[in-house]
Amino acid sequence: MKRRTLDLLFSIGGLGLAVLLLVVGVVLTTNANFANDYVRDQLGAQHITFTPADKLSDEEKKSDCLREYAGQKMTTGKQAECYANEYIGLHLKNMAGGKTYADLGEPQSALREQVAQAEQSNAANLADLQKQLAEVSAQRETVFKGETLRGLLLTSYGFSEFGRKAEQGALALYLGAGLLFLLSVAGLVHAFRTPASATFAAPEKEKVTN
Repeated sequence: MKRRTLDLLFSIGGLGLAVLLLVVGVVLTTNANFANDYVRDQLGAQHITFTPADKLSDEEKKSDCLREYAGQKMTTGKQAECYANEYIGLHLKNMAGGKTYADLGEPQSALREQVAQAEQSNAANLADLQKQLAEVSAQRETVFKGETLRGLLLTSYGFSEFGRKAEQGALALYLGAGLLFLLSVAGLVHAFRTPASATFAAPEKEKVTN
């Protein structure tokens, strides 16, 4: 095969692949921008603001991200992760001693049965049991709301991470496309500088001996 033909084939193929990588990179960039804009708009609509630094509790001050984002409005996935884990998570732990919405269901059901039995027997501790049931029910409802908000914020964080990964992938594709473009141009230059008669890996002619 002619060396020039081989150079042209590789160069044109490289240019085609570079264009393909560029197109995929643009698609990833578009998706990344959509993810970032969506997360920013959705979080911004919640009007959540981090507690100012001078109002953080001693436990909250132990969190690096709560100190970093103190007083800022929540607009990014990383901020949502921080608020969900370091702020809501901390307060839920302190409120229910680490118990979840599901964990509080058992004591709530038990108290309901005790209240029902006390009502039937007109027990002296009925008022106390009703008070305990009201406290557990209110606590469980608050934990449910906190866990729900925490889950939504972590979902936003996860969505933002997809956007970040798409940005990284797009950058890698852009760099690959640029490298292939440069190599293809170099191949084209080499092709036109190579004599038309030059061949690739041509077999050596055997010397004729007299």
